[in-house]
Amino acid sequence: MTSPSLLMEIVVLALAVTGSSCSVLAEQAAFQDGQKVGQIRSLLITEASGLVVSRSNPGVLWVHNDSGDGPFVYAINPTGDLLAVYTVTGAQARDWEDIALGPGPQSGVEYLYIGDIGDNAGQYPSIAVYRVQEPVVDPNARGLEAKTDPAEAIRMVYPDRPRDAETLLVDPLTRDLYVISKRELFSRVYRAAYPQSTSQTTRLELVCLLPWGLATGGDVSPDGKKVVVRSMYWASLWHRDPDQALWQAFQGKTWSIPLAAEPQGEAIGFDGSGQGYYTVSEGKNPPIYYFAPLEAGRCEAVADVPTRLEQAPPR
Repeated sequence: MTSPSLLMEIVVLALAVTGSSCSVLAEQAAFQDGQKVGQIRSLLITEASGLVVSRSNPGVLWVHNDSGDGPFVYAINPTGDLLAVYTVTGAQARDWEDIALGPGPQSGVEYLYIGDIGDNAGQYPSIAVYRVQEPVVDPNARGLEAKTDPAEAIRMVYPDRPRDAETLLVDPLTRDLYVISKRELFSRVYRAAYPQSTSQTTRLELVCLLPWGLATGGDVSPDGKKVVVRSMYWASLWHRDPDQALWQAFQGKTWSIPLAAEPQGEAIGFDGSGQGYYTVSEGKNPPIYYFAPLEAGRCEAVADVPTRLEQAPPR
């Protein structure tokens, strides 16, 4: 249920956007409108909160439920067929909110990163990200039940106070982790630099702000050169210089990208090439949308807004 404080933030943010001369929602990058390519039919998946596209398993998307489910990740295909249910060995599911894919401690191996980072009341003393080697998925399977290898828990604390977060990013170039808060007028970006400890709690570093708030999901392209973050109502893309830290992309130009009308859209993920992207909503039997890149087109810059810490509004 949406809290009164969150409703107030939505109203304030909407007024700020409406009054802007160059709205976050008005300018769009070079992507086609979303096309429905599938629909999740399994009743095991009713709160799809996170989504990431496999790079080593062609045609496989990983999703998971919001709070209330066990430590499960679901392998589906773009049409929505349930291929397999994996129990994440050694993990707990308090409030899973996002999933990412990227490198880890073993060279040449892809890892799933699952963010147990939700905290509606801002009360938990720590959060966790579970890192596990990505399973090999049979694209012809239907409803397979299996277990992953043992997962490693990366436990983290915020440098200021507990926060609700629904966005987890992994930098494929540096292996740094990023957690982006949700219930803020300007969502806060926190970093856990690689290597992350699995034996001691890591203190996150606040590195910048997004130009808007209420972030619910995000992803980094496989080459590390593009980043997308969405809310339930709008989404943005940033271009990243590979010679810079990922968070510095948020200090550059912001490009608006299209979303479909979803009842509670929280998940977004690049396709395997990093050119287009998928989205899905929470709820029963949600559609899967794909947003293909335009063969030709140009991005329209959004008006500059504060992202550096020295420009941050007081909290």
